[in-house]
Amino acid sequence: MALLLRPSPPPPHLRLLLRRLLSSAPTPSRLLPVPSPSARHLFRPRVVAAAVPGRNGVAVRAFMASTAASDAMQEKRVAGEYTAANVQVLEALDGVRKRPGMYIGSTGPRGLHHLVYEILDNAVDEAQAGYATEINVVFHDDNSVSVTDNGRGIPTDIHPQTKKSCVETVLTLMHAGGKFGGSTSSYSVAGGLHGVGLSVVNALSEALEVTVCRDGKEYRQHYSRGKPLTTLSSTTLPDESSRQGSCIRFWPDKEIFTTTIEFDFSTISSRIRELAFLNPELTITLTKEEQDAQVQHNEYCYAGGLVEYVAWLNNDKKPLHDPIAFRKELDGIIVDVSLQWCSDSYSDTVLGYANSIRTVDGGTHIEGLKTSLTRTINSFAKKSKIMKDKDISLSGEHVREGMTCIISVKVPNPEFEGQTKTRLGNPEVRRIVEQSVQENLTEYLELHPDVLDSILSKSLNALKAALAAKRARELVRTKSVLKSSSLPGKLADCASSNPAESEIFIVEGDSAGGSAKQGRDRKFQAILPLRGKILNIERRDEAAMYKNEEIQNLILGLGLGVKGEDFKKEALRYHKIVILTDADVDGAHIRTLLLTFFFRYQRALFDEGCIYVGVPPLYKVERGKQVHYCYDEADLKELVNTFPTNASYNTQRFKGLGEMMPLQLWETTMDPERRLLKQLTVEDAAEANVVFSSLMGARVEYRKELIQKAASMVNLDHLDI
Repeated sequence: MALLLRPSPPPPHLRLLLRRLLSSAPTPSRLLPVPSPSARHLFRPRVVAAAVPGRNGVAVRAFMASTAASDAMQEKRVAGEYTAANVQVLEALDGVRKRPGMYIGSTGPRGLHHLVYEILDNAVDEAQAGYATEINVVFHDDNSVSVTDNGRGIPTDIHPQTKKSCVETVLTLMHAGGKFGGSTSSYSVAGGLHGVGLSVVNALSEALEVTVCRDGKEYRQHYSRGKPLTTLSSTTLPDESSRQGSCIRFWPDKEIFTTTIEFDFSTISSRIRELAFLNPELTITLTKEEQDAQVQHNEYCYAGGLVEYVAWLNNDKKPLHDPIAFRKELDGIIVDVSLQWCSDSYSDTVLGYANSIRTVDGGTHIEGLKTSLTRTINSFAKKSKIMKDKDISLSGEHVREGMTCIISVKVPNPEFEGQTKTRLGNPEVRRIVEQSVQENLTEYLELHPDVLDSILSKSLNALKAALAAKRARELVRTKSVLKSSSLPGKLADCASSNPAESEIFIVEGDSAGGSAKQGRDRKFQAILPLRGKILNIERRDEAAMYKNEEIQNLILGLGLGVKGEDFKKEALRYHKIVILTDADVDGAHIRTLLLTFFFRYQRALFDEGCIYVGVPPLYKVERGKQVHYCYDEADLKELVNTFPTNASYNTQRFKGLGEMMPLQLWETTMDPERRLLKQLTVEDAAEANVVFSSLMGARVEYRKELIQKAASMVNLDHLDI
């Protein structure tokens, strides 16, 4: 979650969900100073030349510019020149430090964690090549991180081109690495392809220490901001030592990263868990050292691979069958797939990986999987007695309802889009995936007719639910949200028709809605009051969802379109959707229901950064004529400590938004200059899927276990009993 305006920890009930988962220049004065004698030459009167006859005998008036204007034009002409002298050459890794966002996405928490991922991916590549079996990641108490593997170790001999050690070459030069493919490559399959990961981490680190063990020696070298501080030194290891591998320890540069340098244990552990599932032969440990605190230590090793991954994702659901898994290797490309349908799930989860890199934007492997899956199930449906009408075809959405699927491909020469590798583009991968899914799924379902009947029955029920909801779907599709007649009656729209500058507050009840409507800025702020708690769509099918009035109001009011269709941000009526509920248990429940709806209905809203949570103050403190607002206990304690010991003040705790006057609501929660908003993003879709299933699903025992584990995070004084 990205904090926009003011750092403040979320309340415990929201933290449980979130931790596991999302100017114009001033107008110059028109009064000019009286020119001083020294500046008199700047204000000379303009000289007008005599009229000069033109071509047709018509006099043309020529004007001579003032000296000041002439000087300005000359300066502009010089500044506008573009020669070799204007071209700036950045040495070595200075370009990375100049534009870090191009390489790691941001200079906030996301980019900070990306540094760890780059080093971790290099270690995993060594494991995928068959040379490493263990990786150790340590968060040290001095805000540094070390990643150690037991692979072959970075080569230490002199590189023939750079005349430097290979260690220094890969750490200081862009596009230097052993993963570019071809006969000289040391890796048949790799996630790091551009030779920039390690050098980027080096450039963005205040200090970096590399240790390599190979050939009976230990090599060390120190760097700072991309530049070597020492030469590569070596010491001989004891004869009995069999140590080998690489260790990278780095201290992120405080000049680069805009937020506090603090690595989140759960964020990194989610990525490590993924890598352990995708590489069954690999063991990864994560350790966090803390001063005066118990050391956190987790070990991840999943011999079952993708089968265990699917079982973990469906841990709190009712599966229709055991996970189906198969593998195919063709033309050097390896395809691993595992999938399972669940009876109590009404959405699908498809996670794709290429060379252990999560392809969040899909790619040819995902397209091949979906196409072949739909074709294969429809082929069985035509022959089955379950499908009475042979002319009906199941769409991909109906086939995948309730399905959890993991597909992992290993490609020798992957074509990723950009350094962030969010989409796979190899066309040959699609063909191999389609062939693999069709052959293996057909064989499995022919041998397990009971599983086939369960899947067909689930898909047919999805089709029936879609047909039952067709009328509501068409209503959503055909109604124009730009016409006031089609908007929800309680929606107080804003005057602006530009979605980019418009925002909507989803508030709880008419009381809060009344205050919000009076306190808002009507130019760009809209208010949509909800009548109580909306439907929990995690437990209901599509037909029930579309029939629900509050859900309909949300879909129409926000312009969300129809579930399953391609998301179009330009169709939204507001690009900033703010959930604003009371700071109590009911408010937290309503907020969670809304987050569940947005995540399951249009997950792209989180990817586009459209979902926010408004944080109203908990306390109002009056001392004399001064009024202060505090957002939590820590804020209140900090404020009170600033008062003299004998100070007199009154403290009011707000129970709900309805207690606040419109002006108070504007000043504390809605004014863009002073409010506190939290932007919600989904960093880990798999983790988010598990959290929503656990919190909002039908399996009570898993939710009970989750609450028991998180009980230590709750302050009993804050319980609303």
